[in-house]
Amino acid sequence: MSGGRALAVALALALSAAGPAGGAGASLAVVATSTDLKALVEAVGGERVTVESLAAPLQDPHTVEVKPGQLARLKSAALLVRVGLDHEPWLRRALARLGDGAPAPGGPRDLDLSRSVALLQTETPRLRADAAPHQHGFGNPHYWLDPENARPMTGAIASALARLAPAERGRFEENRRRFVERLDAGLRRWRAALAPYRGARLVTMHDSWPYFAARFGLLIVATVEPTPGVPPSPAALGALTERMRATGVRVLVAEPYADPALVRAIATKAGARVVPLVPSVGGEPEAVDYLALFDLDVARLARALSAP
Repeated sequence: MSGGRALAVALALALSAAGPAGGAGASLAVVATSTDLKALVEAVGGERVTVESLAAPLQDPHTVEVKPGQLARLKSAALLVRVGLDHEPWLRRALARLGDGAPAPGGPRDLDLSRSVALLQTETPRLRADAAPHQHGFGNPHYWLDPENARPMTGAIASALARLAPAERGRFEENRRRFVERLDAGLRRWRAALAPYRGARLVTMHDSWPYFAARFGLLIVATVEPTPGVPPSPAALGALTERMRATGVRVLVAEPYADPALVRAIATKAGARVVPLVPSVGGEPEAVDYLALFDLDVARLARALSAP
């Protein structure tokens, strides 16, 4: 059997096994494109939702391969929650494979959370005919890394869930209220931890952290990738490390999926400390939910910045 036919058969079997999106008293089946959105939907939906993330926390979120079983759950889902912009170049292909059963963009089964927040870097001209599919061409898509953005994001999630299950609106609103209380406590804690380092200068491997940096008063002076997903040339790398040494930038932020050899080379040549920050829930055991993710990253960064 050819690979394409085998995939079609597997998808058909998975679709036949998939249940309805949810009947009376059943949980709402939600598919999220990341573990971060999954965590926020779970915080608002509680026991009333069952959520699956299409992307694993430690993989590059821009290069996801959606499996047949995930396609089946996507087709039967009551709601798709996505980052939007050009963060998920693979999602359009997955939806096209579902045909008429796919959640229609902008429809009642589709929630694009990028529409609920104020975006950064929207003025940056990145669109080119020969560019890679993920290039932050419509603004920086890593907006969930500003914890303050969880406030409008969970508001949009609560409204979407309430449209699907109107009788549960009060429950969703109460769950969100409790989450926001914990979020506010976290923001006070994280601001206090990073307050001594306002204005600190960082270099990041990928352009994932401008929202985080802006929220806590940090300055990203350079990003190793000249364009998202594109490694630097040897000449650019040499110029960057020389500039880091000359200006005293001693902190390099790296995601789990960054090229470890490149990270080591930059750190060695620049005399910098590597801070492994986790951009997604579940990326390390301590990052069990959205708030724990920031507890982990803020603590790591504060330790690195406090070192002599």
